[in-house]
Amino acid sequence: MPDTIGHDDLVAMLRGGAARVKANHDTLSKLDSVGGDGDHGTTMARAMGNLEKAIDDATAADTKSLLYDIGWAIMGVDGGATGPLFGMFFMGLSEAAPEAETLDAGTLAAMFEAGLASVQQQTKAKVGDKTMIDALVPAVAAFRAAADAGQGVADALAQAADAADQGADSTKQLAARFGRARNVGEQTLGHADPGATSVSFLFRGFAQALAS
Repeated sequence: MPDTIGHDDLVAMLRGGAARVKANHDTLSKLDSVGGDGDHGTTMARAMGNLEKAIDDATAADTKSLLYDIGWAIMGVDGGATGPLFGMFFMGLSEAAPEAETLDAGTLAAMFEAGLASVQQQTKAKVGDKTMIDALVPAVAAFRAAADAGQGVADALAQAADAADQGADSTKQLAARFGRARNVGEQTLGHADPGATSVSFLFRGFAQALAS
């Protein structure tokens, strides 16, 4: 498994994340039906379709531009806060992307941290509020810890995916405090948050694409 990744590896990683989210859109919509209007899976599928189209439409192997285009494409998806939040994540990745096309774990950790910071500028949600933040924060922290320990990109992504899974699973024990679901907060107990689950699918797809 690679210690660093090039542009083609990044594209494979992005496509892997998109594919995993799209393959589980029914699960996401079922989770959203507990406290929302049940369209999160459909919205995420459209967002990932836009991600794939941005890759298909790219005219050069330019990581910064690609991530920027992906961010804008996702931000334009209708469906509440999903498009803006996930779109800003990719916009943040773009802003921190270097000019060099080869990314090591430390560089990608900084990009993920910038993506998280961009999301946090759009929402007041914290860990424990039963949102995508519950999976994104631990995923980014786990990736950074692995990078600082000298691990390569693929191994760091595997640990980030595990952390995202655990973060998403932890939301089963929480009552929703944000979005439409906050109106039926207690009813969401026992069910994972759809946004956090989307993050876990995304990172697992990232990791599996590089592992293969």
